[in-house]
Amino acid sequence: MARLAILSDGGDLEEYVDLFTDDARWEMPGGELQGRENLLAGAIERRSEGTVGPGSNTRHAITTQSVAMDGDEAVSDSYWQFWVNTATEPSVALFGTYRDRLVRTEGGWKLAHRVISFG
Repeated sequence: MARLAILSDGGDLEEYVDLFTDDARWEMPGGELQGRENLLAGAIERRSEGTVGPGSNTRHAITTQSVAMDGDEAVSDSYWQFWVNTATEPSVALFGTYRDRLVRTEGGWKLAHRVISFG
């Protein structure tokens, strides 16, 4: 989860989407994406808008997290904060929860489904 946040904020986007399963789903208020190609396109779009990524002075912070494992699957619940103006006057712009379903693959643990809630 931490690696996703770090890569979202400034890392390589190919490495970022490699942390997802091929058919991963990403749900949040106002939209849904499915599949690595769409996740990559969404990440590129957010960076081109300047809302995240290098030079945006934003950061995703993952805090309190619990993980329940069941064989080759796991469910993670965590709180997240989205910080803006990190180079000048840092402040939290958004706060919410992630509910993530992960699966163990030959390439390691991958995110299969993320539900993002605000508040």
